[in-house]
Amino acid sequence: MVHGTHNAVEDPRNEDVLVYVNGELLPRNDAKISVFDSGYLVGDGVWEGLRLHGGVLVFWDEHLDRLFQGAKAIGMDLKMSRHQIREVVWKTLDANDMKDGVHVRVMFTRGIKKTPSQDPRLTVSGPNLVIIAEYKQADPESRNRGVKLHTSSVRRGSPDYLDPRLNCHSKIHEVQALIQALEAGADEALMLDVNGFVSTCNATNFFMVKNGEVWTSTGQYCMNGITRAKVIDLCLQEKIPCFEKNFSLYDVYSADEAFVTGSFGGITPVTEIDGRVISTSVPGNMAQRLQELYTQAVENAVARSKI
Repeated sequence: MVHGTHNAVEDPRNEDVLVYVNGELLPRNDAKISVFDSGYLVGDGVWEGLRLHGGVLVFWDEHLDRLFQGAKAIGMDLKMSRHQIREVVWKTLDANDMKDGVHVRVMFTRGIKKTPSQDPRLTVSGPNLVIIAEYKQADPESRNRGVKLHTSSVRRGSPDYLDPRLNCHSKIHEVQALIQALEAGADEALMLDVNGFVSTCNATNFFMVKNGEVWTSTGQYCMNGITRAKVIDLCLQEKIPCFEKNFSLYDVYSADEAFVTGSFGGITPVTEIDGRVISTSVPGNMAQRLQELYTQAVENAVARSKI
């Protein structure tokens, strides 16, 4: 049985969702894109995953900042303004009559290629935009049971060849890391940076707790996580000692607690790493406190958006 931070409760309504593809709303099974799409051919594109909660797209501005920063970093003109993107996201949500408990995936690729090639000059269309909105609630079992991590031999890339902060379609190294973890009997992969320090997981950001302090990586080699940033901010607001620093597996194995963060699952406790028990209490005291603070931060964001 699949277990991990992206487990979702099954919802039959997803069988009939309409998917946005370049201006059209298509039934799920009819939503298709050309095999000459640059995202399919070479992973050339950027994306965002965010949540609709209480009728509000939570932390929308932060997600759009990251989307446009990523597009600029790869020299890709989205050909749409922030307002236009918001309009088509809401067009998709309204067409599906969605108000709450929804995960939205917004995906841009550079466009259709004349022929299979990496060369962006062979792109013969504008960007392709696909929006998939689904009813997705994180399976409470993940939070109640926690996840097990395995340290992969696949490292997080250096910023000079594939900056891990870039939320791009090229995810094969993360898939490789996850496969190693699954083969080792874990749920997800813990990844080190090019210097051997703990960086992040294959799809979430990693935190550990030691003597009342919260540690996470420097941010130089990890995903530019929106939830990660929110947790750091919450620690600062609540005067919880929180450090972005280099630390190794030596530190992790003696942690009092560990947890991972992501837009879909929020804050998920970690119970084991490389077969070593980190915590038998799920969640640990710090993870539980931060879960409560994060839930309140989401509710506050929703309330502010409705003013």
